Amino acid sequence: MDTVVTNIAEELGVERVRVEKAVGIILHLVKSEGDPALVPDLMKDVAGADELADAQADSSGVLLGAMEGAPGGGTMAAFIKLWKVGLNPQEIRRVGELLFAHIMSQHGEDRVKVVLRSIPGLEPYL
Repeated sequence: MDTVVTNIAEELGVERVRVEKAVGIILHLVKSEGDPALVPDLMKDVAGADELADAQADSSGVLLGAMEGAPGGGTMAAFIKLWKVGLNPQEIRRVGELLFAHIMSQHGEDRVKVVLRSIPGLEPYL
């Protein structure tokens, strides 16, 4: 994931540390909200994904934590966390696009899309 993070940071012209946090937040969303029958295998197959996701697992406050328990709330909480990292909506969308394009190229577009579609509230961003 180090190379992916660096490439995204360079393409967007955003500091690498911010992109690394953003990728971790997005991967944490996938890990915590995606289909539990599909996500573990995908996360295991994407080198470094679990570590980045876990690094962002406790980055929310009480309100965001409560949102994560509501249907679609995890996606909204992730968006707020991404905003707090200092990314604007276009950068957030682009980080997601580039991250998932890389994962799809390595692990199959259909496989990844099934996982992403299982995340409540994420469909409008796909």
